[in-house]
Amino acid sequence: MTMSRPKPISLSSRRRFLRSSLAAGFALAATPAFARTLRVGPNDRITFGVIGVGIQGRGLAVRMARRPDAQVVAVADVVAERRDDTKARIEKAIADRDDAGSFSGCDVYSDFRELLARDDIDAVIIATPDHWHAIPCIMAADAGKHIYCEKPLTHFIAEGRAIADAVERNGITFQTGSQQRSPGEFGGNFPRAVELVWNGRIGEVKTVRIGVGGPPKPVDLEAQEIPEGTDWDSWVGPAEYHPYNEILCPKGIHDHFPDWRSYAPYGNGGIADMGAHHFDIAQWALKKHESGPVTIEPPSEGNSGLRFVYDNGVEMIHGGPDDCTFEGTEGIIRVGRSKFLTEPESLAEPLPDDAERIDAQGSHYDNFLDSIRGDARPVAPAEVGHRTATVCHLGVIGYQLRRPLTWDPEAERFKDDDEANALLSRSYRAPWTL
Repeated sequence: MTMSRPKPISLSSRRRFLRSSLAAGFALAATPAFARTLRVGPNDRITFGVIGVGIQGRGLAVRMARRPDAQVVAVADVVAERRDDTKARIEKAIADRDDAGSFSGCDVYSDFRELLARDDIDAVIIATPDHWHAIPCIMAADAGKHIYCEKPLTHFIAEGRAIADAVERNGITFQTGSQQRSPGEFGGNFPRAVELVWNGRIGEVKTVRIGVGGPPKPVDLEAQEIPEGTDWDSWVGPAEYHPYNEILCPKGIHDHFPDWRSYAPYGNGGIADMGAHHFDIAQWALKKHESGPVTIEPPSEGNSGLRFVYDNGVEMIHGGPDDCTFEGTEGIIRVGRSKFLTEPESLAEPLPDDAERIDAQGSHYDNFLDSIRGDARPVAPAEVGHRTATVCHLGVIGYQLRRPLTWDPEAERFKDDDEANALLSRSYRAPWTL
């Protein structure tokens, strides 16, 4: 899959070179990936740009700005108030970090392509709505930037393969925002559960139950006046166009997670939102996080109860009392962000020194920066992020078609099912293509 670039943007004279480079897909195709990926020394601060500064992106930007080993130098968003507010928060965080009294040095952009064209940015954080993940990820990879992208990684299955391929061909470091994988997050509950399953504490795994919400719904929102300073056409971007409504894109600065996640053109409902966290842990524990299920069995009605069946016979069920429930021949593990229970209790006893362990330590962000420097491996790389998102999207397709589906995780296609395969991708709204 190749990426066709949109027509170039109009830029000021100080960055006129962007006009030709963007139009030519950054003109990097003939350059070896290792030559164009920005290298970071062991004592260098990693410079970041942040694309999308709603509540999640803003939090990630400030968190990174506080770190002594990072520097946030630019943000991009389609809402002017958010750009300016995040700039102020970042500059304050840097001033506080350096005990400098004040700091100025974070640029703002309305178009993320300007940010990506800067040659002084080592890495980007992408925290846009789901429908806006694939294009900036691929463009950032082709520009040699290391990438931290929020989950779910994609909005459609075909986008994930395009991202993973772009990451591989460019040799950049990629971290999906699946924080539950890192031992430094949520008390290490989820890696602990994974290690117990790997080491046979519950015996042979039979069933995994994932307690998350259902599939998305069509847009049924009334049209509202577009707020001043909001570029609504750019917010919609490659997705199906619907008029502005503040439920999708809140006015100004907001302190809640907007509900675009519930609407099919922009998100894939609860099954993809929190499902991208919990299905991820389930597949990791099953050692299927670079593969996937082979059949999808939806219920005839309702928005829970869909079954994913793997080639080893394990069933993963959408719906359950906890974030993740692992049921085996010798016991049960119930794990959540603030919960860890085993039945019997003895299953939770410490593992021996020679037990199989996960290859990660510290926070999700430590792991990402250490991986950029070559001192670690990303705990949630692009391939894993893609495979996790694929499970979410397979569930959405199952609920949409309401019939059993056979999935080939190697070919990443449904077997003998043109109707289902047509749902693996979508046509992007012009001028965007993938």
